[in-house]
Amino acid sequence: MLGFALFGAGRIGCMHAANIAAHPRCRLVRVFDVVPAAAAAVVERYGGRIAHSVDEALADPEVEAVLIASSTDTHVDLIARAARARKAILCEKPIDLDMARVEACWEAIKDLNPVIQIGFNRRFDPSFEKLHRELREGRLGGLRQLIITSRDPDIPSVEYMRGAGGLLRDMTIHDFDMARFLLPEEPVEVTCFASALIDPRVAELGDHDTAMVLLRTASGIQVCINNYRRAVYGYDQRIEAVCEHGVIVAGNRRATTLEYWSREATEAKEPLLHFFVERYREAYVRELDAFLAAVLDGRSPPVSFEDGRRALRLADAAYESLRSGRTVLLEEP
Repeated sequence: MLGFALFGAGRIGCMHAANIAAHPRCRLVRVFDVVPAAAAAVVERYGGRIAHSVDEALADPEVEAVLIASSTDTHVDLIARAARARKAILCEKPIDLDMARVEACWEAIKDLNPVIQIGFNRRFDPSFEKLHRELREGRLGGLRQLIITSRDPDIPSVEYMRGAGGLLRDMTIHDFDMARFLLPEEPVEVTCFASALIDPRVAELGDHDTAMVLLRTASGIQVCINNYRRAVYGYDQRIEAVCEHGVIVAGNRRATTLEYWSREATEAKEPLLHFFVERYREAYVRELDAFLAAVLDGRSPPVSFEDGRRALRLADAAYESLRSGRTVLLEEP
């Protein structure tokens, strides 16, 4: 069983701790958080021992891998320290908000050949994963357009938004990665429109809550990503792939498939699942499965450090488009 150290015991860290504790191929060994009470609560519920410092966790010989679920500004440092300690690394997205820091991190650790997987969990959603396979197999011919809908149920707290790096690096970055996952080639053009339409506090922070991003590949395949941060009907996650001979749709998930038929209405289904923990619960477990396969079975991590870098690159290009009011052309690499 692979021994994990968990860095970060907040909401997403607690979810990861539960998945580690329930998995037959791994166990929770150490938990570190800058708030000791948060680490203690995770240990009490899911096992392991509190680490009073990052060094203490990394020095534990029972720790063979780390799961980084702390704030984004800590990711680069923790990745580098874990790589030097020869630990396998599963890190939540994004790697960092600054491309220069991301690239410097890789330069510092690449010769260590670390096992690193970046936490773009949506790739492991069964419907999205099957959509990827269908597109690669070309059952409906070549891909022409992708329409990616990603809408949160409400804006996050002001405290969260202050450190999140903006809508495009925090929320849309998942959609940039999903576009890359589904496309047969890299995007070469980015055009972005974004506004603060929901809450004046968003505008006061210089952030956005409503966005439309257009991508185009060299062969002309188009992607439309639409984000909105107050979908009052629930967490809206859909993808439509327009192909040469038809359309493939990956729709929303609900708690059940019940429909209600009455005198007043028919087919009124239950509300959407509330947020990402519920919607992507299975995807997070499958993400952990893939990481364990990479470490224990010698497979390649399915979401690499480079995937994280390229998603951030698209976010940076979207912000450049937003500032300039122009389409941004991307050059390789």
